[in-house]
Amino acid sequence: MAESERDAPRLRPAPLLFEPAEAVGDPEHFFDLESMEDPGALLDRATELTVAFRAAADRSVEFQAMAAAQLADPRRFDRLSAEAIGERAQWTEAYARKMIEFGRDLLRARPAGG
Repeated sequence: MAESERDAPRLRPAPLLFEPAEAVGDPEHFFDLESMEDPGALLDRATELTVAFRAAADRSVEFQAMAAAQLADPRRFDRLSAEAIGERAQWTEAYARKMIEFGRDLLRARPAGG
């Protein structure tokens, strides 16, 4: 992630509401979008969901990277290798190394106590 992106304020995405159990079983059901008839409203809600999913994915990747960095920390007696972290996260070893470094950068940038 570029420095300017990290420093930019985070937009508050639309809330992601959990689907009821019966809706999850229906492959045509997706956050009730299929029932919307107004194309303008459908576009607005689908766009809100897209932004929310992107924000959630970006944030999740940051947490993955921080966890990978913590698991690879040489000060840990139970530290994991990049290969083991990659296997656990279903990444290649090379990608795991990049994520570990990204996580270290994120952890260094965190405010004390945060």
